[in-house]
Amino acid sequence: MTGSTHIRAMSAADNARVAHIIQTVMTEFGAVGCGYSIEDAEVQAMYEAYPAPHSAFFVVERDDRILGCGGFGPLAAGDADVCELRKMYFLPGLRGKGMGSKLMEVILTSARAAGYRRCYLETLERMEQARALYARHGFKVIDEAMGRTGHGSCNHWMLAEL
Repeated sequence: MTGSTHIRAMSAADNARVAHIIQTVMTEFGAVGCGYSIEDAEVQAMYEAYPAPHSAFFVVERDDRILGCGGFGPLAAGDADVCELRKMYFLPGLRGKGMGSKLMEVILTSARAAGYRRCYLETLERMEQARALYARHGFKVIDEAMGRTGHGSCNHWMLAEL
C-alpha cells in the first residue's frame, strides 16, 4: 500500500464512488438481483440515507481515492437497541491489509455511542473473508434473519453484543 490510508465520515460528494464500490463488490460475489442490497434505493444516495445520530457511514480513503466503505443504521422492523451493519465493502486492493478491522472498530464504537446494544448483519456463505472478520469482532452466527431488510437472498446472519 502506498500513501496514507484513513477512515473518515462519508460526505455527499462521495455518493457516486461509494455506489460504484458497492456495485463492483456485489457483482464480484454474484450478489446481484432481487433480494440483495445492491438493489436498495439508498445505494445511489448513501450519504443521505445515514443521518446522525442513529446512523453513520464511513469511507476508507487512500491517496484521495475511496477504496472501501461501511456503516450502521437502525434495523428495519427490529428492536430499538439493535442496529444493522450495512454495506461494508472493500475493493480487492484494500483487502487483507488490516483496514477491515479498523473500519469495524470505528463502526461498532460509533454504534455503541449511538445507544445500540447489539449489531446484526446479513451476508453470504461465499463471502468467507468477511465472515471471518465479523467473527473476530464478536459476531456469532444466528439461525434466522432479523428485522425486515428486504435482503431475502442473503443466507448467513450474525449478531454481536456491543
